Amino acid sequence: MMKKYLLLCLVLGLFACEKDDVSPTDKIPGQEIYFPPLTGEEWETTTPAELGWNEQKLQELYSFLESNGTRAFIVLKNGRIVTEKYWGENITRTAPFDKDSQWYWASAGKTITAFLVGRAQFDRLLSISDKTSEYLGTGWTSMSAAREEQITIRHQLTMTTGLDYTVNDIHCTDPECLDYMADPGTRWYYHNAPYTLLEQVISNASGMSYNAYTDEKLEDKTGMSGTWIQSGYNNVYWSKPRDAARFGLLVLNNGLWDDMPVLSDTSYIRDMISPSQSLNPSYGYLWWLNGQPSAVFPGSPDSYNIAVAPDAPSDLYAAMGKNGQIIDVVPEENLIVVRMGEAPDNALVPITFHNQMWQYLNEVLP
Repeated sequence: MMKKYLLLCLVLGLFACEKDDVSPTDKIPGQEIYFPPLTGEEWETTTPAELGWNEQKLQELYSFLESNGTRAFIVLKNGRIVTEKYWGENITRTAPFDKDSQWYWASAGKTITAFLVGRAQFDRLLSISDKTSEYLGTGWTSMSAAREEQITIRHQLTMTTGLDYTVNDIHCTDPECLDYMADPGTRWYYHNAPYTLLEQVISNASGMSYNAYTDEKLEDKTGMSGTWIQSGYNNVYWSKPRDAARFGLLVLNNGLWDDMPVLSDTSYIRDMISPSQSLNPSYGYLWWLNGQPSAVFPGSPDSYNIAVAPDAPSDLYAAMGKNGQIIDVVPEENLIVVRMGEAPDNALVPITFHNQMWQYLNEVLP
């Protein structure tokens, strides 16, 4: 199985793109989750020794991460920091990379957008069953109005718009780049442009800039302090590594920051981190889901009978982006794992690296 897995990942590297019976939102009884204050540097810690982790194997994990271009690595258990390591130079100032350094989320930021769509729906600004054209206007694609109106927000959330992914630039959001290939809901492909336009959907529905909406509905309520920065057609989220840990903690806790609701629609959160369609059961609403019988990976329309990360916990769900930006959530263990850094291999979404990271982690965890 692993030989087939590695072969698949080598193939994916050629592309320039980026359950158990326990519910994924259930918590372990008696393990209260800690939440750091909204402001300041305070964050409670626990040690690997206190948890019975293998500290010798932890050093081997650090060596693996450092040798693969990792800048930041954080593991939370029950909300408390167990390990927090940084490597390399800061790209925005002449200093070592540390907890105050900024780094890009790449496509891991898609999961923030999924969360904010849920918040906009909760606020009755939109419904994911609405036609996208209700918020972008007619002519946002080059298709006929009849075909264009078949695409909904839910299709954008699930990568099933049916828009042509053989165009020269799958990031291009101009109408001439968005044409018909198949009826919505009949084909899955990791097409960036329809996702990016969700941000404009939210902005138009709310009457706010996307940064302002993110600040008000997410960051102010969780202590996050990132920024969306335009890069070509893409809008990329930048933050400190701890902000990624905060976001993982929020989703782990069903949209509550401690006892304060950030998104009260737990049904939406459950749907967000569950298979959203049968074409690619390893994909929710812009989240990657482990433990499923098959997956379609970025850069390929083909389905493979393999999980996203065979050596990771089956209940894991993940935010994953270009060059190995990762937020892993493991509900059954109340575990959050954050990795940010340079590309560890030739794959812009390094599937192999992610699984290898968990092979090392499995040696650390009791």
